[in-house]
Amino acid sequence: MRILFTGGSSFTGMWFIRELAAAGHEVTAVFRRPAAEYADAVRRRRVALAVEVSRPAFGPSFGDERFLALVGEGGWDLLCHHAADVTDYKSPAFDAVAAVANNTRNPAAVLAALKSAGGRRVLLTGSVFEGGEGAGSQGLPHFSPYGLSKALTAEVFSFECGRAGVGLGKFVIPNPFGPYEEPRFTAYLMKSWLAGGTPNCSSPAYVRDNIHVSLLARAYARFAGRVPAEGFARTNPSGYAESQGAFTLRLAQEMRPRLGLPCPVELRKQVDFPEPRVRINTDPAEADAPGWDESAAWDEMARYYREQHAAPAGG
Repeated sequence: MRILFTGGSSFTGMWFIRELAAAGHEVTAVFRRPAAEYADAVRRRRVALAVEVSRPAFGPSFGDERFLALVGEGGWDLLCHHAADVTDYKSPAFDAVAAVANNTRNPAAVLAALKSAGGRRVLLTGSVFEGGEGAGSQGLPHFSPYGLSKALTAEVFSFECGRAGVGLGKFVIPNPFGPYEEPRFTAYLMKSWLAGGTPNCSSPAYVRDNIHVSLLARAYARFAGRVPAEGFARTNPSGYAESQGAFTLRLAQEMRPRLGLPCPVELRKQVDFPEPRVRINTDPAEADAPGWDESAAWDEMARYYREQHAAPAGG
């Protein structure tokens, strides 16, 4: 397929682009700027890796004039809209309405341009933190203003794709981890161990769905081939659906022989639960990822963080 992909500089975006290319698809990846113009080294590296296997389009943003012109080039079998406004996404002050506006700029015009040039399919990335997605506790509320923004974005696309007669697929992401991620929880654990420290897990009782990003990407590429030309399809790929404490111990167990370190960890007693206690996806991802090697994924993660630890600061 010829695929137009937005959000290529993100952690998951880079992995998705590379897996789509490995599956034989021709990918044009949209980036706001060239690699050298991104501030942080990890994002620069992600863009460089994505560009190795795709045709880059620097500058357009979803729905603007340059993006509409790109869509109008025609020949797209699939539009993968992975880009989303994530600025300060963990903040309770996250502006969900502004995020939706950015995520869905000129949707009718985009879909009209896509359809007039022969395209009939859109693949939208969702989040398990949207209200009503996956499985969990407390009635599956919106997890945060960011989760609300993703849910509203999906509603806009569902409406506009239905009106335009364009098929829509939704790929719902849980908690990916692995090489080239932002400095989130697993990165904190790995860097602490390599520095000789004892990291802690402050929320071991939360049940979450952590998934190797390589497994997630394999499932994404498979699902991309199943997006319908009419109607709607969804998948909610799941990895390690377990407590954060259990996942922390799993990670430590996998890394001890690979790093040659004791990988100690402190599981603190959790007394506050400002977030829903349970939120997970429901479709086992390995069933949709033939050939994926779990041991190799752990090996790759260990190798990546070893290299990062050995690299000069700022590299």
